[in-house]
Amino acid sequence: MQGVGPAVCLGNDIDTDLIIAGRYLRTKDRSVWAEHVFEDLDPALAGRLSGAIIVAGRNMGCGSSREQAVVALREAGVVGVVAESFARIFFRNAVNVGLPVIEASVACTDGVRVAFDLDAGWVEVDGERYPARPLSAKMVAILRAGGLVPYWRSSR
Repeated sequence: MQGVGPAVCLGNDIDTDLIIAGRYLRTKDRSVWAEHVFEDLDPALAGRLSGAIIVAGRNMGCGSSREQAVVALREAGVVGVVAESFARIFFRNAVNVGLPVIEASVACTDGVRVAFDLDAGWVEVDGERYPARPLSAKMVAILRAGGLVPYWRSSR
């Protein structure tokens, strides 16, 4: 499984409340979540996410276990998330909803080209290739299917 897009660089400890603020969770309208993703960090950031790859530092997705944070990123058009490390529940939620998550320590500049290959186990940032922590074959299969529910449906 591969992906490519411009980098949107974030720092360490990006929590789920920062990804999608609780005030927007009164609705189940995912387009509202996508519209307001990262609003408290940078109100213009949501408009840059379609087709982008988020590159973060340590502890990406910490905080509450809300699945809506991952869904908001996917609905905003994020291709994948590269981070040095992920909060465990965020990581699993991402796989479950079909959003590729790649653990790798990379240098980042906003807007540069980022590519990843989950099968080969690498991330490339502006032409420089970094090793990525491998995902299990089952996780890659779930991501390829588009998430856990489509994976279950296809395996029946």
